[in-house]
Amino acid sequence: MSMERGSFAARHDFDALPLNPDVDVRCAQFSEIAALSEMAHRLVPGVQIGAVELARYLAFDPQSILTFTRKGNLLGGMAFLFLNDCGHDALMLDDICLTAPETRYLASANDDVAAIYIWAIATTGRGIAGLGKAAAHLRQTRFRGADCYAQPSTAAGREIMRATGFAPISSFQPDLWCYERPWHRQPMRMPGAIIQARSYADARH
Repeated sequence: MSMERGSFAARHDFDALPLNPDVDVRCAQFSEIAALSEMAHRLVPGVQIGAVELARYLAFDPQSILTFTRKGNLLGGMAFLFLNDCGHDALMLDDICLTAPETRYLASANDDVAAIYIWAIATTGRGIAGLGKAAAHLRQTRFRGADCYAQPSTAAGREIMRATGFAPISSFQPDLWCYERPWHRQPMRMPGAIIQARSYADARH
């Protein structure tokens, strides 16, 4: 994943990013695929997928590619692989070809999404502000149970990952980062809260 310029200094959980009103984020249309493919090839090192393949994945799952626009101008896009249980296992075991994943690893519209792999973020300048609305897209019921994974391919991509709560994890897949959804995390033990509860109980006796 990559961006052309600018930095991402503010630190927020991916699910707590602000919804920037200046950038519109919506599901991509087929007419935008060629421009998105060109942008991805220009901005993201190692991208091999072309417009034809991208269109095939969009047809398989219309929610898997988002566009970021401002005042009608295309700023970039974001593409996801919505993995089923087999796809999640294959990702962790490095058994999936991420440049041309087989659709048997992808969740159908009727399947629960077991994991979300961020395939690419390709955006210029201000477009990165669309990430908050992209995260909101992934809070729909279909996606809420899935943690997010990514493999940053540039220093800027790593910066985005760190700033939004992703961290490297141990897996057979090289340089895999994970963002655990807030509602999956174990609640932290807070000694202060326990002491207050005890004090309240003592006061009642």
